[in-house]
Amino acid sequence: MSKETILLVVLIYLVVINAIAFVMYGLDKKKAKQSQWRIPEATLLGLAAVGGSVGAWLAMKIWHHKTLHPQFKYGVPLMLVAQIAIAAVIGYFWMKK
Repeated sequence: MSKETILLVVLIYLVVINAIAFVMYGLDKKKAKQSQWRIPEATLLGLAAVGGSVGAWLAMKIWHHKTLHPQFKYGVPLMLVAQIAIAAVIGYFWMKK
């Protein structure tokens, strides 16, 4: 597989997982307001952990959802920073080849 193909697959994955995270956080906020079933916190954090941290963080900011829970307030931004650092390291070594 070429570098371009790998990059395209990774970018598509990131767009999709961040869109899913964004929608799921918004859906959970809506369900919370309506006193209905909720999306488990482990699922929301898991989406952020597998690459959806940007979508999760944006949803938290836009809908003011989960902003007081320490595992979200600190966990999601830490995941975002870690994912950016990992991407930077991978990108650095990939560009050296």
